[in-house]
Amino acid sequence: MIDTAPSVHGFQQHFDPAPGYLSACTGGLPSRTTTRAMREFLDIWAGGRLNTHALGEQAERCVALFARIAGVTTDRVAMGSQVSQLTSVVATAVPDGAEVLCAAGDFASLTHPFEQLAHRGVRVRYAPVSELAAAIRPETAFVVFSLVQSATGEVADAAAITAAAAAVGARTCVDLTQSLGWLPIGAESFDYTVCHAYKWLCAPRGTAFLTVRDGLDDTLTPLAAGWCSADDIWSSCYAGHTPLAAGAGRFSVSPAWPVLGGTEAALQLFAELDPHAVHAHNLRLAGAARALLGLAPGDSAIVTWADPDGADLAAMQRAGIVASGRAGNARVSFHLWNTDDDVALLRTALGR
Repeated sequence: MIDTAPSVHGFQQHFDPAPGYLSACTGGLPSRTTTRAMREFLDIWAGGRLNTHALGEQAERCVALFARIAGVTTDRVAMGSQVSQLTSVVATAVPDGAEVLCAAGDFASLTHPFEQLAHRGVRVRYAPVSELAAAIRPETAFVVFSLVQSATGEVADAAAITAAAAAVGARTCVDLTQSLGWLPIGAESFDYTVCHAYKWLCAPRGTAFLTVRDGLDDTLTPLAAGWCSADDIWSSCYAGHTPLAAGAGRFSVSPAWPVLGGTEAALQLFAELDPHAVHAHNLRLAGAARALLGLAPGDSAIVTWADPDGADLAAMQRAGIVASGRAGNARVSFHLWNTDDDVALLRTALGR
């Protein structure tokens, strides 16, 4: 049984020490089990012992684990490699001439695929995420937003947005990349979700997931359908017999083999952790950081503040802190491996 207590003997035991790493919002750190799994793959590969059937079973386990974390059934999940790839599949459901409402300043991998529909008369409109629910109108066909904004850490009011979308019959497409793994809100409330697992789920980069609400599979076109888009992939390798999976698996693509073991290990960890304990741990540290920075209390594990000339980011880097700068802000974040020592290091670096 994994110890889920938010202490140095709880969450931190799963990771190698990484003092000053305040950048889960850029990329999560591998747990010790993830690191071992990836090294094991290299040993198996180098020794000529790759087993493609075993890799296929590993991919299925990854899908099942993600479904468990996201709060949906396994048949509602597809696996890909990038958010933009999976969002492009969702974009095929937008009717010609329709309006898509997106959050202003959202990540390009989520919004860009919808902007490419202009040749079909699709109009993309933007509104601040805090005003997104109020900006939905009768002609809105899709509402597209990240549950947590990458540039600012702002948490969207998902309940208000989904209620307003339902009132006009609009569908929702939500990016969980910056939320799933620390914010205990899954995919079950949305029509479609996309999520890359390399940030807050701490998987190696190269594994992303799509969820599709039951009954909506036929609204999408499997643009990248291949041999892994079938329920029985080994009987669907060659032209002449290429059926689609009965569920959302029809949108899956062939996985990146080297990252499957690490992804499975990462998702296994998060499937066993108490998401509410993770949430409390992250928000406690983020709250302490906000206090020392003189910022108002917040509800996000991502902390941002104005840093237009990059002076604070440079000071943190000189002190050995790994942080990031986005859209004129300095940005730090807190996750499983972080402790009060990281907040103290931040205080020292910035002279607060």
